[in-house]
Amino acid sequence: MRAAERIDDYLGMLNRAQREAAEYGQATAHGDFKAGPLLVIAGAGTGKTMTLAHRVAHLIVQGVAPERILLLTFTRRAAQTMTRRVDAIVRDALAGRQGSALPAGVLPWSGTFHSVANRLLRRYAANLGLDPGFSVLDRGDSADVIDVARHELGLSKKSRRFPKKDTCLAIYSRCINSRQSLDVVLEEMYPWCGDWEPELRELFRHYVMRKQHSQALDYDDLLLYWSHLVGDPELGQQIGSWFDHILVDEYQDTNVVQADILRALKPDGDGVTVVGDDAQSIYSFRAAEVENILNFPDQFMPVAQVVPLEQNYRSTQQILDSANLLIAESARQYRKNLFTENRPGARPAYVTVEDSDAEAEYVVEAILGNREKGMQLMDQAVLFRGAHHSDRLELELVRRNIPYVKYGGLKFLEAAHVKDMLSVLKWAENPRNQVAAFRVLKLLPGMGPMLAARCYEQLESGDFLFSALREFRPPRATGNDWASLCTLMESLSAMEAKDAAWQGQLSQVRRWYQPHLERLYDGLDSREADLEQLEQISGRYPTRERFLTELTLDPPSAAGDLAGDPLLDEDYLVLSTVHSAKGQEWDAVFVLNVSDGNFPSEFATGKPAMIEEERRLLYVAMTRARQSLSLISPLRYYVTQQRRDGDKHVYGTRSRFLTDALLDTMQRRFFGHDEASGPCQRSRSDKRLDVASRLREMW
Repeated sequence: MRAAERIDDYLGMLNRAQREAAEYGQATAHGDFKAGPLLVIAGAGTGKTMTLAHRVAHLIVQGVAPERILLLTFTRRAAQTMTRRVDAIVRDALAGRQGSALPAGVLPWSGTFHSVANRLLRRYAANLGLDPGFSVLDRGDSADVIDVARHELGLSKKSRRFPKKDTCLAIYSRCINSRQSLDVVLEEMYPWCGDWEPELRELFRHYVMRKQHSQALDYDDLLLYWSHLVGDPELGQQIGSWFDHILVDEYQDTNVVQADILRALKPDGDGVTVVGDDAQSIYSFRAAEVENILNFPDQFMPVAQVVPLEQNYRSTQQILDSANLLIAESARQYRKNLFTENRPGARPAYVTVEDSDAEAEYVVEAILGNREKGMQLMDQAVLFRGAHHSDRLELELVRRNIPYVKYGGLKFLEAAHVKDMLSVLKWAENPRNQVAAFRVLKLLPGMGPMLAARCYEQLESGDFLFSALREFRPPRATGNDWASLCTLMESLSAMEAKDAAWQGQLSQVRRWYQPHLERLYDGLDSREADLEQLEQISGRYPTRERFLTELTLDPPSAAGDLAGDPLLDEDYLVLSTVHSAKGQEWDAVFVLNVSDGNFPSEFATGKPAMIEEERRLLYVAMTRARQSLSLISPLRYYVTQQRRDGDKHVYGTRSRFLTDALLDTMQRRFFGHDEASGPCQRSRSDKRLDVASRLREMW
């Protein structure tokens, strides 16, 4: 094959619309590759990731330097996957070009919004009044800082219920990411907290001051500082000039602050490509704003080019027909009609069942039936609106000995022993990190909150040099543990501790921590395995700061994310909320509780924007299915908090989303005790009774 043919072939696997998106733009007389703003509306299962990867690869092949491309994603895994794909495509495209060397370090500016923000803020720390060694607080640490402020302000001792630390953090975060005032957020999202507005405002002021004093930034601060940085015309133009092209994945999930950052970097939209699907915007509870993607084209003059991807590579046409009808009822959207060339399949099923018991029984029998036909358990998923909706099903799965995983458990970094280990390193990295300091100090026997506070004051009076800790008099119970802690912290904070061989520090910390681990926790085998995994992960990072920051911003998963021990079996079923299932796909999908009050949620009623998001949520659930889809609707819901043998119940209502037209695309079934009771209990007589006439004769 000749070189020119080889180079042209790297886009050969794309369909017409995908190729249009990948090639958008043109080379200039100066050898540059220029492109105006581009919006790619990537419907479910239409090859979004492949299209974006080929777009980035095309830019590089056309001569754009990789270091002048900024690729923003929402997870570290997505960024790594994209980088690997781009690298493979570019290598294939340039393999036959003589005299061309592969670009070194493909996509050095690829990462999540928060990780890129972290890198930029450390470079511009002096401009922002930050210490370049600032700490990044995870959600748990942020909540702890707020809790300390609550106690200091006496808010935890109020006679009336004051919001807990996690609720306070959620309110604060909502204000930041939605750019809404506190009173508006309280009225719309937390009306029960409305009476506490003055106290919350004072609490958030103290929270900000505490973070600034300890040189710590939370997740929201990373975006907020970045927004202020590029909001300055001089600095914004300077940073924007670093990049010829900026590409954003999952743009429908961005919040107002992220959209403002993008506009500040490229006010005219030159070189900006955003990819997403307004029909899959389901994260408003995280302040994601669907208007970002709906309004994107009109922000620029001339307006952005819009390329819709409609060919689906996941589902059968029967499933797509139902999904298309569902989303077509949405009031404001980019119109698209998903189609596929996949082989046809069965129509989706709308299954009415008597109650939650019958729902669980139906799902289990259908899953086992699919398994007997050759479909693995792990190729099937049960999706639901809320995590508690699967409670009855989980009992049935255990009774039937069906292994399963359920997504939404503790994250790896939320485990106490992992947080302990990382807190030691965080404190060494930033001696002002009061949250990390308190956690480490309270590991020692006899060290309570009051003594930990005095110790921190001692460190502060010694200009935050760890040698000052030796002047503190610990309680008698601490014994020799105090001297070993002082030696450890002095060693970790030394300048040479931040060089390329920093990974050895984890072993050093672990040796110090081992006796405390054995004293404080049970289940040592699994906890030690987690710490071994932590040491293995550290080898991927060049510096201690990168390790701590990246791990905080995008923590890995562990076995603790799973319910039970399914991996001991050869196969397992997947249970997941719809929000957690986004981006996944399975051969068979069962959606529980498709009735009003669940789809849409009862908490969304009365708010048109929320109702539309609930429609999109059901759309996401339906488009996860490749071959088989079942929407299950119980007719009866039992009232909670009654006697075990109580029969008090309410009747479910058909979801307002399931119109007659939509149901015409589905096969309707009923599953209940009558169906399951067997033929022996059915009438064997042909005798007919004219009860109707008898009833009329009564009057």
